[in-house]
Amino acid sequence: MQTSNNILNDMAKVASGAVSAVTGLKGDAEVMMRRFVEHLIADMDLVTRDEFEAVKEMASKARAEQDKLQARVKKLETQLNPKKPAAKTAAGTTSKTAAKPAAKPAPKPTAKKA
Repeated sequence: MQTSNNILNDMAKVASGAVSAVTGLKGDAEVMMRRFVEHLIADMDLVTRDEFEAVKEMASKARAEQDKLQARVKKLETQLNPKKPAAKTAAGTTSKTAAKPAAKPAPKPTAKKA
């Protein structure tokens, strides 16, 4: 009977050693994988969150400034060129459209045979 206890104890020790070895391999695999991913990310030349937020804020400010300037340009354009109603001719068309000559069709190119 005592021999079976020794065999069971030996088997338990072997199993325990195998579990600790697998645990150690798991830890080593995680470390290797983490290093690989960190190296991959470093090679991708990604920006940090802080840099991204700073550029995002700059773009937002630039967009707001652009909107202000567009409104200002529009206001100045309306001050320089106030819209005047066009005088109508007897035919019912505006003077701007009546003054334009009819467009002539472009001449067709002739092909030369050699």
